[in-house]
Amino acid sequence: MTYFRTSVFLTSVALLGAVSLLLTGCASPANTAEGDELQGELSVFAAASLQPAFESLGESFTTKHPGVTFSFSFDGSSVLATQILSGAPADVFASADEANMKRVEEPGLNVGTPSLFATSELVIAVAPGNPLDIRSLASLANPTAKGTDPTVVICAAEVPCGAASRKLLDRDGVMLTPASEEQNVTAVLTRVREGEADAGLVYASDVLRSKGEVEGIPIKDAADAAGSYLAVPLQDSRLPKEATAFVEFLNTEEARTLLTKLGFRTP
Repeated sequence: MTYFRTSVFLTSVALLGAVSLLLTGCASPANTAEGDELQGELSVFAAASLQPAFESLGESFTTKHPGVTFSFSFDGSSVLATQILSGAPADVFASADEANMKRVEEPGLNVGTPSLFATSELVIAVAPGNPLDIRSLASLANPTAKGTDPTVVICAAEVPCGAASRKLLDRDGVMLTPASEEQNVTAVLTRVREGEADAGLVYASDVLRSKGEVEGIPIKDAADAAGSYLAVPLQDSRLPKEATAFVEFLNTEEARTLLTKLGFRTP
């Protein structure tokens, strides 16, 4: 009887130990996977012309990493760079040019080298059907067939689309007095789309996102002033791992396919 009780006791202990080891073994991988999973709300400051692309890319990224959500701030690159320099909390900065990216790099607010992930060229945005028959940059400074000068809007000089606009206008010797100078390319697109301007200089990707509400007139050799889109994680990011992962995602084949579809060119 003594032997029987001892045997049962030892057997029970062994079984409990095995169960304990089994449970421990099951729990470890789960904890490791949970610790490695990306999560949190990622704050991304991005050039206004990137809005439709980044909203779609954010959705694709979230599909791969369900724990990540996005808070986007879209505006002119110069406006966003100024906000970052003033201490605005952000995890990623995506600029439409190198000049404003360098403003963030100079004081060391970036982590690593900014990544070039897309380019885009300017076109002349006009009403559908091009009622004023605008065919070139020179057309913007000449009376139309109706005998009136077209009302033209462009971006402000400090904004990437504004700097590119002036580069092309100067190259072609076009003396233009714009009706207004906007702080981002979205505002230019809106003025043309709502009929407040006859024409505006925007990126080809902006015409595509208008879904037919404006028409794009190609500019000869627009590549001379192509915009370069760069992204970089920021030094004070609360989510450095997630910020780095998103910037790396921008150069994946999936991201390039979407950007190309939306009118951008990719490296």
